[in-house]
Amino acid sequence: MINKLLNIKYPIIQGGMANIATGTFAAAVSNAGGLGIIAAGALTKEELKKEISICKSLTTKPFGINVMLMSPYVDEIMDLIIEENIKVVTTGAGSPGKYIPKLKEHNVLVIPVVPSVALAKRMEKMGADALIVEGMEAGGHVSEQTTMALIPQVKDNVNIPIIAAGGIGDARGFVASLALGASGIQIGTVLLASEECPIHQNYKDAVLKAKDTDTVVTGRSLNAPVRILKNRMAKSYLELEKEAKDRMELEKLTLGGLRRAVFEGDMENGSVMMGQIAGLVKEIRPVKAILEDIYGKANAVMKEIEEKLK
Repeated sequence: MINKLLNIKYPIIQGGMANIATGTFAAAVSNAGGLGIIAAGALTKEELKKEISICKSLTTKPFGINVMLMSPYVDEIMDLIIEENIKVVTTGAGSPGKYIPKLKEHNVLVIPVVPSVALAKRMEKMGADALIVEGMEAGGHVSEQTTMALIPQVKDNVNIPIIAAGGIGDARGFVASLALGASGIQIGTVLLASEECPIHQNYKDAVLKAKDTDTVVTGRSLNAPVRILKNRMAKSYLELEKEAKDRMELEKLTLGGLRRAVFEGDMENGSVMMGQIAGLVKEIRPVKAILEDIYGKANAVMKEIEEKLK
């Protein structure tokens, strides 16, 4: 299981959600037995250093950094990770290949997010220690493959551990991920409805109210698909996409959208990122209770399966 590699209690990683995955939140997840992740996003080196300091002041448990490789500060961020003796890095929005040798020299585990078998194989050849294999059920930036279809295909083509992501929010999803070949899971949407999550209460309420059909993927025509809540902004975006508007006009519509959702609680004009699993989230709970529930009920789920196979 991935928890042995990462030296954590549960084989559960927190998603690197921009503007949400702060040092404080990452510490809460790590203290609860998972791997907390600080999202570097578009933070400067000094801004990220502050979040790392906060996290270190709140936990003695392992935590990691999610690096968006399109960030203009990525070189400085990678240097900071080494300086701060961070031991786990997850990456997205590009290839971490140029940074892997240096990170591994300093015993940093590198775990890229991959949306396809081809990219998974490439990351393994570059020296990745594990892979977060994410399906299109996830919130935020997504691919076109589903988690259920993607995990076993990646498993058959690589020899490093796989962490399943996308559409996982309870013990059933955890057990299903293990059955498909994963050694652990990454969760995001279910953690939005945690007491410790630093998003606006309106955002948490929106997750609780969401049904299975309440999210939509925008940006497909621009090769930049993002799963968000169906709201006024999403509908306007999709209408503009149909009219084949250029990227700049569409980006103006979404500019600052995530911040409006996270900090201002604007559920109509904000970019309210959440996955399809939101329909299963019915209450706000402490992070500790969420992780204990996912892991603790796994045996009961497996016993149910055994009974069905008799």
